[in-house]
Amino acid sequence: MADPAPDDFDAPVRELPARETLVLQLGSWEGPLDLLLGLARAQKVDLAQISILALVDQYLAFIRDAKALSLELAADYLVMAAWLAYLKSALLLPKDPEADPDPAELALKLQFQLQRLEAMRSAGQQLLARPQLGWDMFRRPNPEGLAEDRQAIYECSYYDLLSAYGAITARRTRSVHIVRRRPVMALDEAIERLEHLLGRSIDWTELVRFLPADLADEAYARSVLASSFVAALELTRQGKLQLSQGAAFAPILMKARRDA
Repeated sequence: MADPAPDDFDAPVRELPARETLVLQLGSWEGPLDLLLGLARAQKVDLAQISILALVDQYLAFIRDAKALSLELAADYLVMAAWLAYLKSALLLPKDPEADPDPAELALKLQFQLQRLEAMRSAGQQLLARPQLGWDMFRRPNPEGLAEDRQAIYECSYYDLLSAYGAITARRTRSVHIVRRRPVMALDEAIERLEHLLGRSIDWTELVRFLPADLADEAYARSVLASSFVAALELTRQGKLQLSQGAAFAPILMKARRDA
């Protein structure tokens, strides 16, 4: 019998042999634990109540079919198959109290791993089901924004206000300091004058007696007194003069040395 034409839709569908079964790999996460989760869901019971023995039989049957379809099978699938075969044999044998690890405990750990994987996949599905920006909802291209009305309030005392005004005025005003020249008596002039006057004095004489009598300017009088005192000290150092003072703040007496 000839094959039906491509446009003959009423022709019966020919079943493919087992080796020609279509297998799709969609690029999502795949692994032996994911396969176990899919087989456990087929039991349509709670993961905590699944039959480990039935799950092992289903996994081993899938591995046999997969090896028949393709010899290229990941090693982690085969490792999981070997471990499940060991677990099934341990569960079927009489319970050994000294067995380490306990097969029942291994079965509970497997159930816990499947429950945790189911929880992670459920959380991922819930996240993907949320509205996505640019797909389920869209952002306004040019939002107007919010108008801001700001008012500055300054609180300061009257002193602070005057101080700030004075600081600004001082920065803007150029200050010029002029030192006024005052009449002073130079030290050389005081030494020369004191040497000239000491030649006329024979006995002890107060220092103020050698000062000029007509000192109307008080500032110049202080300068003459200071210069005369320093001149007396200098002449004493040179050995031309003798100084004497009876007590603190007492009048200063001086006399020329005749042996100089």
